[in-house]
Amino acid sequence: MKNKPILCPQRLRHVPRQFSWIDQRLVRDRHIKGRSPQALALYLFLCTVADAQGASYYSDSSAAGMLGFESGELRAARRELVEAGLVAFNSPFYQVLSLEPEKAEARESGQARVGEERSIGEILRSMMEAP
Repeated sequence: MKNKPILCPQRLRHVPRQFSWIDQRLVRDRHIKGRSPQALALYLFLCTVADAQGASYYSDSSAAGMLGFESGELRAARRELVEAGLVAFNSPFYQVLSLEPEKAEARESGQARVGEERSIGEILRSMMEAP
């Protein structure tokens, strides 16, 4: 592995006292592929304001205002992130989810990913099929 040059040593990043980070697997595992710029902006915002468990609370109007979004843009970006399994949302709370690989058995059994929306019928069917 090559050593990378430090271009600006006086500006080395450090983990701040307030917890905030972005997982490299977002790029490495291509979670960002096909995401809209609005969804990526919302994801960055949520990573920045989340606590150590990934949880945060910002009203739609506050988040949209900070990002320069119309309310419809925020809802579409949020829906995109939830469908991609990157965040969970239960108004008014967000959780940035771990980028751990999805378990094969969950995919094969038809279980929803964390944060994925399901109809009440799907939930009841999965409960009836459980051993």
